[in-house]
Amino acid sequence: MKLWQGRTDAATSAEADAFNSSISFDSRMYRADIAGSIAHAKMLAHSGIITDSEAQTLIAGLEGILADLDSGALEIDTGAEDIHMFIEETLTARVGEAGKKLHTARSRNDQVALDLRLYLLGEIKNIDSLTRGLILALTSKAEAHADDVMPGYTHLQRAQPVTFGQHLLAYSMMFLRDLSRFSDCARRMNVSPIGSCALAGTTFDTDRQFESELLGFESVCENSMDGVSDRDFAIELLSDISILMMHISRLSEEMILWSSLEFSYIELDDAYTTGSSIMPQKKNPDMAELSRGKTGRVYGDLLTLLTVMKGLPLAYNKDMQEDKECVFDAVDTVKPCLSLMRGMIETMRVDAERMRSSSAAGFINATDLADYLVGKGLPFRTAYKLSGRLVARCAADGETLETLPLAVYREYSELIGEDVYDAVDLDACVRRRKSYGGTSPESVRRQVMYVRAALGEPSD
Repeated sequence: MKLWQGRTDAATSAEADAFNSSISFDSRMYRADIAGSIAHAKMLAHSGIITDSEAQTLIAGLEGILADLDSGALEIDTGAEDIHMFIEETLTARVGEAGKKLHTARSRNDQVALDLRLYLLGEIKNIDSLTRGLILALTSKAEAHADDVMPGYTHLQRAQPVTFGQHLLAYSMMFLRDLSRFSDCARRMNVSPIGSCALAGTTFDTDRQFESELLGFESVCENSMDGVSDRDFAIELLSDISILMMHISRLSEEMILWSSLEFSYIELDDAYTTGSSIMPQKKNPDMAELSRGKTGRVYGDLLTLLTVMKGLPLAYNKDMQEDKECVFDAVDTVKPCLSLMRGMIETMRVDAERMRSSSAAGFINATDLADYLVGKGLPFRTAYKLSGRLVARCAADGETLETLPLAVYREYSELIGEDVYDAVDLDACVRRRKSYGGTSPESVRRQVMYVRAALGEPSD
């Protein structure tokens, strides 16, 4: 007989049992489930609902199950309905009648909500650590290339000269915001639902705050119906992971472009590329492409849970069992993406000369020429048009703004002197952009210090 059978002794079909079972995916929460059960046993004894001796028997039994599961001495029965029932049945088999008292003053509804929160709080720490590692890799690479000029793009067209360090640090800033979102998510997740029971609380004189503190929660949910039916914390985590994956995908796209022959700004290490089954010359950025592709998968996980929850009346509904596979999948997907991206960043080779030559060929110092002319007294719109005409002349003559003869410059304006070459020098262009957050090497190094301070890391 199943532990939940009360009103009826009728057996469910094997097909229904398999359909109803969640052990295949919720078994990963066994540590959280046992931690919650140990705290619950302590609370029951603390509140005088069971004896101290019974509590010690339950705790010893649960600790033994945990040790055996960790060591492999005990295997999870895949025929069990879920991890909660498996552990309770195993406990009762080991300690006898005392095991049947563990479920006093709780329901699977608040138990599973507790387990999921505990488990995901641990996973947020793992994602946070991996994200920090990626930020440090990006920031270190940015610092190493703080002086290297590359074309900055808008509309995927060469726009203005920037430093490669500035470009990489833009991603560091994105991932810092991700850390902030995960921190906020963890704060709202760190609320204990245990003691809500099925939906209405319990007639027993329990101490929810005591049990919450044992588990390290900051507070308890204020409404028992909300406690068992809330999955906002999982949706918020999925949303945060989706944004993080979007950032990974954008970075992946750039690395795919930069490593192509058309750009040749970087070369990815062999450890993060594959070859072709038919074209021996190929070096494919498969890890970056897979990271980009898996972003859509995580978006799907978010949409899945939003759709599951959108029409559910209070309180608990079995639909909510569908929360775990999507959130587990997103967690399992983002972690290797973060780890692999860090490896790709740390090991990639940067061709600074190639980026510099691309910058020279793209007339991306045209704005600086216009600014130069403004400094000579021309209105900006007049200077803008004159710069455009000079770019057209360079294109026709096969010149760049840095190589165009002064005599040709002066055909367009007598205001132009020898100092124009200082104005359009690419390195000088980026050095002059010292505004806060700008692309100058000085600013890049200031941004590096900001990122390291935000992570609590010492500056070199």
